Amino acid sequence: MSVYYYKGAQILAPYTIRSNEPMYDVDTVSLKKQRASQNAQRWEISFNTAGTVDTVQDMLIAAVNATQLTDTMVMPQLPAVDEKTTISTASLPVAESGAIGDTSVVMQVAGPTGLFPKGSFFKFNNHDKIYMTTTDTSFDGGTNVTMNFYPKLRSVVTTSNSVKNGSQCTLTYYKSIDNMAGVIFTDGVLSNSGTIELIEAL
Repeated sequence: MSVYYYKGAQILAPYTIRSNEPMYDVDTVSLKKQRASQNAQRWEISFNTAGTVDTVQDMLIAAVNATQLTDTMVMPQLPAVDEKTTISTASLPVAESGAIGDTSVVMQVAGPTGLFPKGSFFKFNNHDKIYMTTTDTSFDGGTNVTMNFYPKLRSVVTTSNSVKNGSQCTLTYYKSIDNMAGVIFTDGVLSNSGTIELIEAL
């Protein structure tokens, strides 16, 4: 299982990854449900870290530094998905253009090999939105493959673009204003910053 870090401190399991997609939900006069998405979505992550004497300064600076600024970190993958991933490269070429609103894109199989399992987080190299695969995508065949994902595509992609996965899939985020602005010391040595919540910057 891969290990992920926030400001040099190891992220501890369990951690939470939430999809925030506001929905309209109303009951009609006949009590039928009507639901519709507002076509907006972002990822929200919360976790604790294992503080050490080597990371306490960076954690304290991160806790008190300006919350109006964005930062980046490697997007944590689900452990079960991480174990199934055998894709041979962190950059996968797009074979056919994708339009805004699409939920799939055709990928080239020339070059990469292995499995890109469902539940994998990735991003395209031309914009910062994080997506998640919704079906297994195998690059071991001889023909181009369709990769399905969530949420809907937020920006046009072309054959000059590629998919970034693994360590190249970086989350651009804001820190929640509810995060603790400080650190907690235990025995005067180890430290943590409580539960840290990060919000995807759109």
